Amino acid sequence: MAVIAITGGVASGKSSLTAWLARRLEAEVFDADAAARDLLENDPEAKRKIVDRFGVQILEPQGRVNRTRLREAVFEDAQQRSALEAILHPMIRARWIEAAQAARRSREWLLLDIPLLYETGAEGECDGVVVVACSVATQRERIVKQRGLSPEMAEKMIASQTSLASKAARADYVVWNDAPLARFEEQAELFAGYLGKRYG
Repeated sequence: MAVIAITGGVASGKSSLTAWLARRLEAEVFDADAAARDLLENDPEAKRKIVDRFGVQILEPQGRVNRTRLREAVFEDAQQRSALEAILHPMIRARWIEAAQAARRSREWLLLDIPLLYETGAEGECDGVVVVACSVATQRERIVKQRGLSPEMAEKMIASQTSLASKAARADYVVWNDAPLARFEEQAELFAGYLGKRYG
């Protein structure tokens, strides 16, 4: 089988494609965002490093990392964002590399939902990379409507990532997710069928 990375931009539809392919291929999934949340909530070393970098004000009274404050801090300051990535990305990468090695040993499918795959230079560890892309206007609308964030925060989040056009140019495969849901599902079904023939 194969280790396939699904990446793209914020609110482009990565998780939707990952979920579709996971059902169709009966694949295991590694969710980088979920891994980051787990590190923030349950990893003492990650929490210690974050408090050392951002101060105790980043914590809630119960001692948990306040993710809203952390998000505001890192999207206001590129250096703060780089500092957070330097803490979390090596830990996340170690987890998915281990999962990829296990999948190859067992000859199972593994889907990697990794938003910052290209930004971290990790694409070489995968058998294939698919980018889920859409227009910037669609990204902005989804962030505001679906996540309840301000237009200003949406712009900062989009600007913090490598452009979707650049990612699409480097991808092995591209799924365009700017059309009605039915068109997205058609592409997902075709892509799942292709992967089954190519790697299955």
